[in-house]
Amino acid sequence: MFQRILSATFIVAIAVALVIAAWPQLFSLEQTAGVAQVVSLRGLAAAVALVAVLGLTLISLLSVRMHRFTASLAVVALVFSALTVAVLATRGFGSPGFETKADSDVTVLSWNTLGEAPGATAVADLALVNEADVVTLPETTREFGFEVAQLLSAAGRPMWVHTLAYDEISKSRSTTVLISVDLGEYDVDTSTRTTSTLPSLVATPQDGVGPTIVAVHAVAPITGEMSNWRSDLEWLAEQCRSTNVIMAGDFNSTIDHYASLTDGSEYALGSCRDAASVSDNAAVGTWPTQLPSLLGAPIDHVMASSEWTVTGMRVIESHDGFGSDHRPILATLSPTQ
Repeated sequence: MFQRILSATFIVAIAVALVIAAWPQLFSLEQTAGVAQVVSLRGLAAAVALVAVLGLTLISLLSVRMHRFTASLAVVALVFSALTVAVLATRGFGSPGFETKADSDVTVLSWNTLGEAPGATAVADLALVNEADVVTLPETTREFGFEVAQLLSAAGRPMWVHTLAYDEISKSRSTTVLISVDLGEYDVDTSTRTTSTLPSLVATPQDGVGPTIVAVHAVAPITGEMSNWRSDLEWLAEQCRSTNVIMAGDFNSTIDHYASLTDGSEYALGSCRDAASVSDNAAVGTWPTQLPSLLGAPIDHVMASSEWTVTGMRVIESHDGFGSDHRPILATLSPTQ
């Protein structure tokens, strides 16, 4: 009798844990240590659960003594895997189509370069082939940004270069943005601290006409940084409550983490829409490149306020071998009519 009670208690505990992992927003646990990391990797979690289903089913078939216990666990794991895949399906496994670009459209390329690992030529070539107007580069120094800009200028696509660096010791403490001269001149307050540990850069148009560009690098939700990570997400949400804003970069978070930070069901964060979410690409992982994209975490984003409509978005998987652990992302935004 005691063994049955213990088994039932264990099964219920596993079921509760998997319910939390499947939809932590239901319990307001999406920013809790442990849960935040698991929900970031929904695809991987579903795959692991499916492997567990196969193993538990095999044990159930081979062991009379363990049959009921392992069969129950298999059912619980199967339900979790099915629910997780259903959530991912609603977010989209990839729709890379783009509408024909108009003169007023803005194409945004973002790539966390892992300390400039891909090299300037790779970044410039990617920006050129995709006609990028804004290029956000977390973990990238001013010098590297100028090198990329020189290559783009030589190819007939001149860019302004702005960088915010918290120190010169680690390249991860610098964030750089390149903005097409066609969008006008921009100002950046390099004396103001933005996100807590790693810099996010806010570029405002000098003429007050164009969009405010926010190049994002939030800290990762790791041990010792959880509080800073939460404050970073709150800061990003506040930027998204301004008008005419385009944000792009490494958010180190997925749309699951923003349940308490969204201003409505039509928004992802603050009053911004997530380009991946509205284009059926939000289940495609951008990190790490060592995992297949559908098993990875979609933590890199392009977001925009209501002045902009997403007309195309994709996660670029062709550059997985270029040295960075992040995949570049690309989105085209059109002025909302």
